[in-house]
Amino acid sequence: MALLTVFLGILVEHFAGAFPVWLAPVQVKVIPIAAVHHTYCIGLKRKLETLGIRVALNDRDEKLGYKMREAQTQKIPYTLVIGDKEIADQTVNVRRFGKKQSESLAAVDFQESI
Repeated sequence: MALLTVFLGILVEHFAGAFPVWLAPVQVKVIPIAAVHHTYCIGLKRKLETLGIRVALNDRDEKLGYKMREAQTQKIPYTLVIGDKEIADQTVNVRRFGKKQSESLAAVDFQESI
């Protein structure tokens, strides 16, 4: 047990808490822009969970910037922001941890890539 604790400590220190996708406790955080986007986000979360991806949904009634900052401070590998445009186009706005730019991908393409 002590060896496992030491190994986990070294692992956390090595990655500075920013684990690779396969090791992260939460791999994807889904953030709806407004309350009207919640149902689409819940469906997206369920699809990702069926693929074995660890997903969290931030559906609290807070500002978008705060939700995104929280996901970045938690060092979650992928943050998906969903709004009207994403729902209409069946896409997801993907922001990868540590990168300032976000990209828009088809929801199916993101599911396959992760």
